[in-house]
Amino acid sequence: MRIGLFGGTFNPIHACHLIIAGQTRDRLHLDQVLFIPSGDPPHKAPASLAPISHRYAMVKLAVESDPTFAVSDVELQTATKSYSIDTVRTLLAQVGPSAELFFIIGLDSFLEFHTWRKASDLLRLCHFVVVSRAGAGFASLAEVPLLPPLDREALEFLNAGRQERLDIPIPGGTVLILLWLPPCPISASDIRRRVKSGQRLAPLLPASVESYIIRFKLFQEDPDRTRL
Repeated sequence: MRIGLFGGTFNPIHACHLIIAGQTRDRLHLDQVLFIPSGDPPHKAPASLAPISHRYAMVKLAVESDPTFAVSDVELQTATKSYSIDTVRTLLAQVGPSAELFFIIGLDSFLEFHTWRKASDLLRLCHFVVVSRAGAGFASLAEVPLLPPLDREALEFLNAGRQERLDIPIPGGTVLILLWLPPCPISASDIRRRVKSGQRLAPLLPASVESYIIRFKLFQEDPDRTRL
């Protein structure tokens, strides 16, 4: 099994998350993409997030129609801060040694990868798939600690869309895969702004997720309304 791990706050999940997951699945011939809503991420203020129970429920609704997509509650079960190294180790124990894991992450987030807990260990536990994001350039990866020397010309080709993929072997047997994907303009922050101003959300996210947001009055000014 080739399994993509797509973590994030999903606050809320939206159409671009699903598009990125589908494009990455197709490019890398993944058998499954496992969405992993973050529990208590160390780089996010908890007050800015809807409760994990709601974010998990919305992801479950969003992926239920695609048999190659699934959602994991691994961080829902964690009472402490959610560190990626612990999540990946837990999932490796669940799927067994015959599975290959591909950690899907946006370029903007990966630029801070060296600050993560036990980053060098994590880089050798699974493959990393870094996908393009608006406002971030692949050439910036040349300055990121922990990575082997990178071909700056190839990175610039990726930035320009003249090259769609670059594979960088990591000592120990894993691979850092850089993927250029077409820009997708939807953002969770814009969706939250639209909710507060009463604007329509279609087609920015699945109709089932929009209905869930309305039902539970998520992303309103009063944070108490987001509690189950």
